[in-house]
Amino acid sequence: MSHLNPRFGSFQNKNIWIIGASSGIGEACAKLFHSHGANLILSARRIDALESLKAACLHNNAPSSKVDVISLDVNSESSIQEASKHVLENMKHIDLLLFVSGIYEPMRASDFDYQIVFNTVNTNLLGPMRVLGEMLPQFIRQGNGHIGLVSSVAGYSGLPKSLAYGPTKAALINFAESLYYDLHPKGVSVHLISPGFVATPATARNDFAMPALISPEEAALEIARGLERGEFDIHFPKRFTRFLKFLRILPYSMYFWILKKFIKI
Repeated sequence: MSHLNPRFGSFQNKNIWIIGASSGIGEACAKLFHSHGANLILSARRIDALESLKAACLHNNAPSSKVDVISLDVNSESSIQEASKHVLENMKHIDLLLFVSGIYEPMRASDFDYQIVFNTVNTNLLGPMRVLGEMLPQFIRQGNGHIGLVSSVAGYSGLPKSLAYGPTKAALINFAESLYYDLHPKGVSVHLISPGFVATPATARNDFAMPALISPEEAALEIARGLERGEFDIHFPKRFTRFLKFLRILPYSMYFWILKKFIKI
């Protein structure tokens, strides 16, 4: 029961669209998947970064696997429509849609900024919803395929400096759970991906010690293994995420006491 989805199996010749591929986890996943023979379409706002990533993939891996790039702004419906059309014209069957794109802005109540909150919700929550608004009909027609949504352990429960980011990831967790319930009977797999701290340009802004910090390459390996096993709940590193999962079931009096004692922010 722990796997919930069919196994993804080998990446060889699989058609994969990665949204948010220009850096961090998305970039590392692109390099890893292509090294195992996957055909990729890479999307992000920065087309120059995508072109550099494409060149790196083709230089280091088997040239028989295809790499294409298409610019995408997840806050723009017209951009999503254009990119989705491009994907469907070039990949008649989608094996995996991996949504990694997101923004992070540390925020506490003393510097609450509604505009930052709006932008974060627009990108981290409404972004994947906009994309799936275009792509769900394709997956349902196929009757198979995998959808991976990168959330965060920050969505498990309220954490310091996470007034904007955390709620979007909590909502994305709920969205993935609901999506799984609807799509599983139709043969479409959903994967909820919840990393802990990963060394990316976003987390580089943190001014506090990040426990169990891992590299984007380690994160990509965890994602690949979770997909291969058919896991719904792909979370890592386990030594950190299991502790945060435990905190979720505690009474609030104990939860807030532990936060105050052990998280010095």
